[in-house]
Amino acid sequence: MANREHLTLLKAGAVTWIEWRKKNPQIEPDLSAADLQGGNFRGANLQGVNLRRVDLGNALLVRANLSGAELSSANLYKAFLNEANLSAANFSVANLSGAVLTEADLSHANLIGADLSQVDLRGAAIASANLIGTDLRGANLRDADLGAAKLIRANLTFANLIEANLIAADLSEASLYEAEVLGAYLYKADLYKANLTKAHFSGAYLLQANLSEADLSQADLSWTNLRGANLAGANLRGTNLRGADIRGANLKGVNLQEAIMPNTSTQH
Repeated sequence: MANREHLTLLKAGAVTWIEWRKKNPQIEPDLSAADLQGGNFRGANLQGVNLRRVDLGNALLVRANLSGAELSSANLYKAFLNEANLSAANFSVANLSGAVLTEADLSHANLIGADLSQVDLRGAAIASANLIGTDLRGANLRDADLGAAKLIRANLTFANLIEANLIAADLSEASLYEAEVLGAYLYKADLYKANLTKAHFSGAYLLQANLSEADLSQADLSWTNLRGANLAGANLRGTNLRGADIRGANLKGVNLQEAIMPNTSTQH
């Protein structure tokens, strides 16, 4: 449970809280399981604070510093975390559904099993974050940096990943059903056994990506760069490959029934 003194200081306002934290840097504030729903914590210094099971639903945390904070099982439903520093924070099994995290820093954060459905992460920095099994259904990740992020078995159904950076990201066994991945950067990304059915990859950069045993049925891969990609055993039934560059790609055992193949003129 939350330390009453710490809770009182936080609720006293930003100035009081900041002054107390400066005078007592050795104290690790405990706000666990506190009801802070709808509170205004804009720009607050909550670095390294214990916020386990805290209720911050609809709270205002714009530009707040939550780096290294403990937020496992916390409720941040529809919270405003625009430009917040959440680097290396622990959000395992937290509820961030519908939250606004535009341009937030989530690099190296732990989001295992968290609910990020319908979240707004446009332009967010999520590089090297742990998103194994994370629910990102309908999430807006346009222009987000997910370089080297772990997205194994993540649910990205209907997600917006337009022009996102997914270089060297691990998306093995993830679901990107009907996701918008236009112009995204997936150089050396791992999409082994991923569900990419009806996903829109037009213009995406999939150079040397691993798509072995992935389901790409009815996906749009028009004008994608698939040079050196591994598509061994992938299902490309009804897939649109018009204008795609598949030079050096491994097509062993690929199902190409009803697929629209690239024009040979584009493979020079």
